[in-house]
Amino acid sequence: MKKILFILLTLSLNTFAQEIQHFEPSSWWIGMKNPKLQVLIHGKDISTYALSINYPGVKLVKINKTENPNYFFADVIISASAKAGKVPFHFSKGNQKSEYFLELKNRKPNSTAREGYNTKDVIYLITPDRFANGNTTNDNVEGYPDALNRKRDYGRHGGDIEGIRENFDYISEMGFTTIWPMPLEENKMQEASYHGYAITDFYKIDPRYGTNEEYLNLVKEAKKRNLKFIRDVVLNHCGLNHWWMHDLPSKDWINNEGKFTPTNHQRETMHDPYVAQADLDKMTQGWFVTAMPDMNQRNPFMANYLIQNTIWWIEYADLDGLRIDTYPYSDKTFLSKWSKAVMDEYPKLNMVGEEWSTRQAVTAYWQKGQKNKDGYLSYLPSMMDFPLNNALIEGLKENDKDWGKGMLKVYQCLSDDYLYADANKLVTFCDNHDMNRIYTQLGEDKELLKMGLALVFTTRGIPQLFYGTELAFTSPLERNDGLIRADMPGGWEDDKSSVFKNENLTPLQSEMRAFVKQLLNWRKTATAIHDGKLLHFAPHEGIYTYFRYNAKEKFWIIFNKYDKEKTMNLADYKEIIPANATFEDVFTAKTETVVIVPAKGFRILKVR
Repeated sequence: MKKILFILLTLSLNTFAQEIQHFEPSSWWIGMKNPKLQVLIHGKDISTYALSINYPGVKLVKINKTENPNYFFADVIISASAKAGKVPFHFSKGNQKSEYFLELKNRKPNSTAREGYNTKDVIYLITPDRFANGNTTNDNVEGYPDALNRKRDYGRHGGDIEGIRENFDYISEMGFTTIWPMPLEENKMQEASYHGYAITDFYKIDPRYGTNEEYLNLVKEAKKRNLKFIRDVVLNHCGLNHWWMHDLPSKDWINNEGKFTPTNHQRETMHDPYVAQADLDKMTQGWFVTAMPDMNQRNPFMANYLIQNTIWWIEYADLDGLRIDTYPYSDKTFLSKWSKAVMDEYPKLNMVGEEWSTRQAVTAYWQKGQKNKDGYLSYLPSMMDFPLNNALIEGLKENDKDWGKGMLKVYQCLSDDYLYADANKLVTFCDNHDMNRIYTQLGEDKELLKMGLALVFTTRGIPQLFYGTELAFTSPLERNDGLIRADMPGGWEDDKSSVFKNENLTPLQSEMRAFVKQLLNWRKTATAIHDGKLLHFAPHEGIYTYFRYNAKEKFWIIFNKYDKEKTMNLADYKEIIPANATFEDVFTAKTETVVIVPAKGFRILKVR
């Protein structure tokens, strides 16, 4: 009889254990500035069970229930006196008893003081699925419907974590110092899952890229090579196949009660003094597409979930920074709370937000230190510099002889830097994963491409390059993201050419690869480019020029858009160039006293 009762009790315990489907986060750390933690627990009728915690230094403060009996959110406090170990969460209901464990860890030394990417760095943006396939055994994974198909623009091509790791030598030798991969978390979508922005599990690496452990090792090995690592954060939306979409905690977990309503993309509504509430609601509560439900950060449990998830990845993977996707589409009160919570834990971390606007006033609103008239406070250190990106492309394409055209637009854009709290912290770029390749936008003009790269790598800010731009990748004139994010040559075993081995590249690819490599490796030692002041002169007769200088060194950067070479009149720049100065070309190391800029070309000179 006792044996039968034991078997029945065991079956009951096992059945109950299986009912707990999600326990997030499953781990946390001792010594965080904020000792509070909120654990999401999801399982059949879980809210009907009692919960208790008996672990020194860990206190259960409150159990929060929602309208869905399959959820509750447990508020706990982890004191500094707690020790590392497994914290048991005891569940009970009548004779049914079980426990789940929260793994409590010690923080890495100096975790709070970690220093993020800065103006000394150059960020390398990678589409992981299209960079390199280092492990063919994970190309297809059972239960993940979007299978390998390299012939499809929007299909999965097989790039993975191992492919990135195997090519650290290339990334480092080229002069890049920081890696930003597009999201690596699980995207269990039916199709077009390769881009990573439709996340279906915020705590899990997609198995077609690798495992959480492989991700940890990727970041660890990157650090050994002095490469920093950025996580691409998605706060605004999840994937339609996210596990909670099948059993929402509450009606307001997803905006519009989980029903598709498109956003109006009117980002100005976030700070418009005359805004109609209907426009503001449609902007922040509307969805991008039907496959990406818009998460409601006004729900306090959702807000806590996203804040904790961000902090969890930083601490778990020892990250150096973040890039935040579609930043202004989220609720701005939440964004203030989120950015403050992250920066409170990591005061020296860097985070950059995506605000795709060509207007400085729109971008500047979100940067830390900005004095907004509506009193809005942001704690985000950096923004993507879309205004300068737009000015650069138009400035290079347009005829400088036309009134108000050409490089004057770059000059005017930089002259508006007073609108920012700190323009030096902006992330500059020629192109990225959401726009046509810069080489295509410039009419496949190699010299204009070089000028654009030279400007991005020498002006103020933190430069970023999209993988393949160093090879002059092209794209269709009509935007096609699947083709913009093309496969890197040499990333697959059957590739005939390889950028990584520098084999069988076209003459243009070889030339551009060598150009970027030399420019970036020079930049590593150019302190005036990192932290120097900027002095520029208004464009004149096709010439746009500026100086970067500090107490140690001075560089003169000159762009000539015309079809004739230009001999520079040094007297025009006597306020910055000393008498009897000489000039050393950073590419050739030759010294000269007369400065000639080639037709449709540029110079980078060290002033001595």
